[in-house]
Amino acid sequence: MRLDKFLKVSRIIKRRTVANEACDAGKIVVNGKIAKASYNLKLDDIIEIKFKNQVMKIKVVSLSESVRKEDSLSMYQIL
Repeated sequence: MRLDKFLKVSRIIKRRTVANEACDAGKIVVNGKIAKASYNLKLDDIIEIKFKNQVMKIKVVSLSESVRKEDSLSMYQIL
């Protein structure tokens, strides 16, 4: 699954275009490397998202094309 789609489906970022812009700005790192929006995620990848002065670190637990809002939290684990 593409990185930008995962961020949207898991509801970490509200819109896919916003996820694309964050990737283009270099604010998203996967496994220690700056990632593009088209990066193909795998299970157990570590994603770091840089917000203003905080870094959110998550681990990919499942990849699903679509999930309900209640189940979106089961797609990742906050580290």
